[in-house]
Amino acid sequence: MGKFALKTDMSPKGDQPAAIASLSEGINHKERFQTLLGVTGSGKTYTMAKVIEQLQRPALVLAHNKTLAAQLCSEFQEFFPDNAVSYFVSYYDYYQPEAYLPSTDTYIEKDASINEEIDKFRHAATANLLTRRDVIIVASVSCIYGLGSIEDYTALSRTIKVSDTIVRDKLLRHLTDMQYRRSSMEFKNGMFHVLGDTVEIFPPDRDSVFRLEFFGDEIDAISEVDSFTGELIKKLDTVTIFPAKHDVTTDEKIKRAVDGIRVDLGKRYIELKKTGRDLEAERIKTRTEYDIEILLETGYCSGIENYTRYLSGKAPGERPTSLMD
Repeated sequence: MGKFALKTDMSPKGDQPAAIASLSEGINHKERFQTLLGVTGSGKTYTMAKVIEQLQRPALVLAHNKTLAAQLCSEFQEFFPDNAVSYFVSYYDYYQPEAYLPSTDTYIEKDASINEEIDKFRHAATANLLTRRDVIIVASVSCIYGLGSIEDYTALSRTIKVSDTIVRDKLLRHLTDMQYRRSSMEFKNGMFHVLGDTVEIFPPDRDSVFRLEFFGDEIDAISEVDSFTGELIKKLDTVTIFPAKHDVTTDEKIKRAVDGIRVDLGKRYIELKKTGRDLEAERIKTRTEYDIEILLETGYCSGIENYTRYLSGKAPGERPTSLMD
């Protein structure tokens, strides 16, 4: 297991040694709140890096905007080049929530532009958390928002080793369950394609591709290759494939969730009809039934976050699972 190793020519000066010792002691004594004071350029980030190295614990660093988070992430990456320093912020470049105007029976669909590079960083952050302990995540307030079920995300993940016996078609089905899309032309993060006895998987958290070579139903070789040139980066003995999306779940939970969604839909439909809001009633019924159909068919739908409570089995008002869990 990797350890935090701070790489720098600097050494603690002035009040920094006392601050490092005091902060470390406070954390060890489970003090919930501590404040590190210092003017700009006084070495606060370096001081916290020393605290992280001393405590050898995973760390979550919160920043109040994406720009500051990116700056802090860059600084921590310089301090810890051999450890996992990840960036976790909202992946939306643009977001317009869905809306309905009953006066004109106008439904405005949710419209959003997702930054694929930032989405990649988010997936790298969760993959690091699940596979190692020497992890620093620099995040915005996005880290407190719902992220899907940790249990389902880890349960659907799959570790594959050389010499494993795997029926190829079952593997392809499992990749689909993990929300990977099969493609023979376009090939980008969250996709896979099949070339004879070779399956190539493009994970959501990196720029390289995992290539699995079959000999019958046996994994003959695993390698990591460049996604653009196809050149070999390295041979692997084992690889863990994580889902292509964070909002993944099992067929059982989807069926259970659909039952709950239908019950609440029926109640809401009746409420709207009783108050004379017939247009709203029909709109919510049509939209929800469409989402249910897509969920049952593919395991995913646009706006799946609207159904997180049903899929997770949480009670009304209970906070969703987030990165902090």
